[in-house]
Amino acid sequence: MQYEAGNYDVVVIGAGHAGCEAGLAAARLGAKTLMITINLDMVAFMPCNPSVGGPAKGIVVREIDALGGEMGRNIDKTHIQMRMLNTGKGAVRALRAQADKFSYQHEMKKTIENESNMTLIQGMVERLIVEDGICKGIITKTGAVYRSKTVVITTGTFLRGEIIIGDLKYSSGPNNQQPSIKLSEHLQELGFGLVRFKTGTPPRVNSQTIDYSKTEIQPGDDTPRAFSYETTKFITDQLPCWLTYTNESTHQLIDQNLHRSPMYSGMIKGTGPRYCPSIEDKVVRFNDKPRHQIFLEPEGRNTQEVYVQGLSTSLPEDVQQKILNTIPGLENVQMMRSGYAIEYDAIVPTQLWPTLETKKIQNLFTAGQINGTSGYEEAAGQGLMAGINAGLKALGKEELILSRSDAYIGVLIDDLITKGTNEPYRLLTSRAEYRLLLRHDNADLRLTEIGYKIGLIKQERFDRFSGKKQQVEGEKERLQSIILKPSTEVQEMIRSTGGSELKDGIRASDLLKRPEMGYEHIEKIAPSDVALDDDVKEQVEIQIKYEGYIEKSLQQVEKLKKMENKKIPENIDYDAINGIATEAKQKLKEIKPLSLAQASRISGVNPADISILLVYIEQGRIARVSNE
Repeated sequence: MQYEAGNYDVVVIGAGHAGCEAGLAAARLGAKTLMITINLDMVAFMPCNPSVGGPAKGIVVREIDALGGEMGRNIDKTHIQMRMLNTGKGAVRALRAQADKFSYQHEMKKTIENESNMTLIQGMVERLIVEDGICKGIITKTGAVYRSKTVVITTGTFLRGEIIIGDLKYSSGPNNQQPSIKLSEHLQELGFGLVRFKTGTPPRVNSQTIDYSKTEIQPGDDTPRAFSYETTKFITDQLPCWLTYTNESTHQLIDQNLHRSPMYSGMIKGTGPRYCPSIEDKVVRFNDKPRHQIFLEPEGRNTQEVYVQGLSTSLPEDVQQKILNTIPGLENVQMMRSGYAIEYDAIVPTQLWPTLETKKIQNLFTAGQINGTSGYEEAAGQGLMAGINAGLKALGKEELILSRSDAYIGVLIDDLITKGTNEPYRLLTSRAEYRLLLRHDNADLRLTEIGYKIGLIKQERFDRFSGKKQQVEGEKERLQSIILKPSTEVQEMIRSTGGSELKDGIRASDLLKRPEMGYEHIEKIAPSDVALDDDVKEQVEIQIKYEGYIEKSLQQVEKLKKMENKKIPENIDYDAINGIATEAKQKLKEIKPLSLAQASRISGVNPADISILLVYIEQGRIARVSNE
């Protein structure tokens, strides 16, 4: 029996990392938002590693925060450890935090519950309301009908989820939650192409049974750090992680039990993540390696559970216990939860527009692992953008699309919708051609104005940001105007850094460009009259020191923008274009690129095809102008 349960601007299905960002973004834009999840106790749950950030992913979290999202603020309030990775590698530096997974969940749920315009409920969505190719709401298992202007699906790994441990296989979402079966079947009925993917987790063990004396301590950074530009209170009482290794005994045991592994027995059909392989996969693929790293990561301050990072597996439970006991420090460890693989349905992401709205059904958006990605950060980035666009559309406002030169989030979405993915997609720094511009330190300079314009960044924060920007520009101009002469003080400072002494006067900005020089050296001999924050000093140093490289990247971006501005007509008939390869025509018709730049990134579309397409479009424009 169905009944009318309410009307909303936006409905978000799911409350994982994508769902939380989508719901909060839509609500904060002013859209009346409903978030519905299978289990209210699982809001923002971390079924896999208890961490946020890392290479590329950490920059995504900064970008989410710069646009007005929540993940950065939430992890800053609830982490147990914070570390900056790749500190010597400049453009690819990234922050990573160990989460207190329970505090993270509870804090995010509290934030959602306290958000005006937001309603959070428990329920199982089984069908969408679709009329004339337009999504107009949802229907739950209990018959509740919620009507809405837009819908965002963020179901993670729940769609027809199946957990696999050894020869055991059963229908389940992550962490033994209810799976979503009817909704997956309904998406197929609607004509969406689905793929079967797989991911997995390692065992969790009891901290009290670990011999930490046989492991290496991995402490957090002494310097207080944060993901969010709004964070002013820092957690200082950090918990360490610990490092140990597999060995020959571990690998022999795995080899002897490969016949019991569902990965090699044929039981697992879904494609797993290339960049997060199971331990059995690592042992087989990298059989020349004598050992693999294992990180022991506490799951929180108030639990003894420890996540065994690097030991993801779907081997039988008895084998998992034996594997653990071969590892130094874990000889007598008690396994509290066994590792498992989970198979699930994902949508083929080339069925999406850059806004993450589906091409097949208007007003329906998808975000997160349903789009074929792996990772909390990738999910949250997509959730934020889908929530923004669903909210903007419901309110009758213009859509927001980030380009590849704007953000890693832009790279992520463009990769998915243009190239698709045949395995769970992981964001890597190497996927971003403009990574020198997409840095950890400048996410606010790239995106905060955008967040402010759409209404997710409050005035007070924007005023602080504007002040920072002015200080950076002012200090750069000051250093460019100061001529440093080879005085005793200057020469002594230069000698202390191991640099070559001056023979003549030099601009302070040019001296800063020397590899051995930092802003802290320059301010000793040319101090500013204005007290500058550390992030202003950092920005001044980076922008001056890498000015040449940054300028070169910006020139490349300008070339890309010319291609992006060459729009492809919506009603173009690719079959009418002579000379384009058959494969290229098929891909262009399937993906429906919006610009020549996007068309050029499609696998199977070659430069020759783009040249022919450009000529065809230009001829069409000339013909239209002459007719007018």
